[in-house]
Amino acid sequence: MNELLSEKVEQAATVLREQQIDAWLTFVRETTESGDPVLPMILGQPLTWQSALILTATGRRIAIVGKYEDEAVRQTGVWKEVIPYVEGIRTPLREILAEIDPRRLAINFSPHDVKADGLSHGMYLLLQEYLDGTPYGKRLVSAGTIINRLRGRKTAGEVTRIRHAIATTDEIFAAVASFARPGRTETDIAAFMHEQAATRGVETAWERAMCPIVTTGPGSMVGHGVPSPELAVRPGHVFHLDFGVRQDDYCSDLQRAWYVPSPADPEPPAAIHHAFEAIVAAINAAAAMLRPGVLGWEVDEAARTTLTAAGYPSYEHATGHHVGRAAHDGGGVLGPRWERYGRTPYYPVEAGNVLTLELGVDNVEGRGYLGLEEMLLVTDDGIEWLSTPQTELRQLGQVGERPAGVA
Repeated sequence: MNELLSEKVEQAATVLREQQIDAWLTFVRETTESGDPVLPMILGQPLTWQSALILTATGRRIAIVGKYEDEAVRQTGVWKEVIPYVEGIRTPLREILAEIDPRRLAINFSPHDVKADGLSHGMYLLLQEYLDGTPYGKRLVSAGTIINRLRGRKTAGEVTRIRHAIATTDEIFAAVASFARPGRTETDIAAFMHEQAATRGVETAWERAMCPIVTTGPGSMVGHGVPSPELAVRPGHVFHLDFGVRQDDYCSDLQRAWYVPSPADPEPPAAIHHAFEAIVAAINAAAAMLRPGVLGWEVDEAARTTLTAAGYPSYEHATGHHVGRAAHDGGGVLGPRWERYGRTPYYPVEAGNVLTLELGVDNVEGRGYLGLEEMLLVTDDGIEWLSTPQTELRQLGQVGERPAGVA
């Protein structure tokens, strides 16, 4: 039995009872083409024909799947009632729902959380057609809060895997700090990091073309950009990386920064030091706010006001997000109350959440983007750092020095 699947499916019954929802239906088809984001968490394999995965508040686990996939679902050891069909799913689905008779039936749609919005409009219309003539079509509610809590409350097994991903990321950061030097292009550095990941048998945490995000000075793309074959590490600039790995299905997401010494400024200038210290202070202010029950926007506000009070502009993104099976794992954000974030800044933080704290200052003294990103676990009374926070501005080698072992 897949222990992580079992943990999450067991957890679902608790969440359903908390939300006073009788049953949760994940309704999918051809998931290799348009998979529901929740499927890896509760099943761990693709499905071809129309399939209904039903979890109830009483703990029942019912999978109605096409013939030829039923045995594979049984072998997960997680789904206890597996019902195969051949001609159509309508009849077995209606029969099971009549047996359960849910007053509230949750399905996977959400206007706010992409990870809870896996039911396509076409599948919704098909479901309504199948439920026509029953009371259940009018009892459908969003599974957004269920999925948010299920993804957000990391089990011990999930946290262990995330720790391993962070440790691997730290190893790669250490390796690239020896590889990177003036003249190395952003694409050189990205290729090196991809090789380091492959050597360790891991994948990048998000799209390979944009992971790592490499910035080497004021001309680099900031944010979700791609490394440049023309821009290179230069003395006197800030060298910055945003990178993570996916290891055993779980991700890391971290940012680190270095100053590149120059003959004119062998030590980081005061302006760079001041910005770095302001970023660390803002991250610490957010960390001090984090505890179960606090709202995401409150954490964001603590970080944002700390940075702006130090004389820097407000950054144009959220302070943090969930990390798990994806680098951006859905659910609430530690973000401002902006329209684009919908209701997600109002979601309360919960024990078991694994979150990032990330922010920075763009083009400090014309030397490039300076930013940091850390990862932490929310505990019953505060936080535990999962990453080792960067609290000192590192220097990238020495002027004119070629790191040992690097051609």
